[in-house]
This record gives sequence, structure tokens and C-alpha cells, in this order.
Amino acid sequence: MLLDGKALAAQIEQELKNRVQAVIQKMGGKIPVLATILVGDDPSSATYVKMKGNACKRVGLESLPVLLPASTTTEELLGKIKELNENPLVRGILLQHPVPKQINERKCFDAISIEKDVDGVSSLGFGLMSMGERAYGSATPKGIMNILEHYKIPLEGKYAVVVGRSAILGKPMAAMLLNKNCTVTICHSKTQNLPHITKQADIVVGAVGIPEFIKTEWLKNGAVAIDAGYHNGGIGDIQKEGLSSVCSAYTPVPGGVGPMTIATLIRQTVESAEKFS
Repeated sequence: MLLDGKALAAQIEQELKNRVQAVIQKMGGKIPVLATILVGDDPSSATYVKMKGNACKRVGLESLPVLLPASTTTEELLGKIKELNENPLVRGILLQHPVPKQINERKCFDAISIEKDVDGVSSLGFGLMSMGERAYGSATPKGIMNILEHYKIPLEGKYAVVVGRSAILGKPMAAMLLNKNCTVTICHSKTQNLPHITKQADIVVGAVGIPEFIKTEWLKNGAVAIDAGYHNGGIGDIQKEGLSSVCSAYTPVPGGVGPMTIATLIRQTVESAEKFS
């Protein structure tokens, strides 16, 4: 089964349009805003921010792009986040990752108000989510969970291996799967005997950030493969060749996890707007 994230994202956007219009009515015609902060001029990051802005327009939200120079300091970025936290029309704040090295990224993520942390990047949001409490989940793993739910992929009691340990993808992914009663192992590029571990898994999530790092032969027959990677040329973290003949279900690259990341970010912004309109 092809887990088509692009089609599901389009369906979610259609559902969100009516919800956004209802919020605008409640706000007396004012339009809720998603603020996107981009520090520097990384072309990939600029593309992602533009895609998120386009998604806002499609559902009727307003996008506020905040472009800061690569020389921006931590204190300057914190000041901008504070300004957005205090703006009542801004219902979501996205700080595009990665930021330049001189910036304390974690400190800036954690400065985002929990009510506006629609990308699920703050320590508080992660802690609440991992404890099973209400919080906006990190957009990519939350998008993956939405794909698994939509396509009715069984999770309870399944063995899931997450290859990747980043704070905004691998770790929250593992916590979300654990909360759905999976047995979860977190691996990474330094894990010993990785092919042996992935070969046991019912579900493998590629989130390591290395092109085709996970080989098709590392997957057992009937496994579900979720590829959260995207590299130049439309290559993911999981080898494409032979994937359809081994797996019972898999996400394509492109058109799988990526569109659902954006759809999840937009949906969580709408939820924030509904909550505070």
C-alpha cells in the first residue's frame, strides 16, 4: 500500500478552509496569522518557508514571513519571538530549523509561547506530549502519526524502530509511537548491528538525514516503511529500489511525509486560532 501523504494533505486543507472562515467570523473579520521566522539565506529553508506560506493562503490564514540576517544574535531573535508572542493575531510561530551556529537554537525554541508552538519544538511541548498530555506535536512526527491513523496501520503491540534521534523528529516520533502502545527502539548512524535491529521491526521510520542510509534488505517482508528524509533529487533516507516488493505499506519520496508535515503545521495553527478566537 502506498501511503499517499500528498492526497491526505490536500484533504485536510479542504476541511480546514471552513474552520478558518468560522474563526475569522468569530474574530470580527480579522485573519489569524502564522509567523514564519527565517534567519539567514539558506535556499532549502527559504523554499520550506515559502511552501508553508502558500499552504496558509490555500486555507485562508495569513502568513507573516519574518526574514532576519545571518548575523542575527540569540538576543535579537529572542526579541523578535517576544514581539510575536505578544501579538494577539499571531496564533502560530514557526522558527525554521536550522539557524546559524552563533544562535542558541534551543533557547529560542523554548521562548516560543506554548499556546503558539504549533511546530511542536519547545521542551515544554515535548514534555507534555511524551507524558500523553495535550500539546502541539512536532509537525513531522505528528504528520506521520496522522498518515498511520488515516491508512489504518495497526500500531498496538507492534515493534517500531526509529532511525534518528533529533529533538524535533526522532525523539518525539518514538514518544508518539510509544503512546500508541508500540514497543520502540531508537537507533542512529552510530548504532551497532543496525541491519539486524531493523530486520526485526514491524515499522521502520527513516529519520537519520542521510540519503538512502537504510537499505531495502534491512527490512523484513511485510514491514511498514516511513521515510521522513528528503534530499536533492527526491531521495529519502530509505533506499527506494525494491521497497514496494518488500513492504506491506510505505511512504513515497516525494509525496509522503513532506506534505503532511506542512498540513499538520497548518492544522495546529488553526486549532490554536480556534482556541483563542
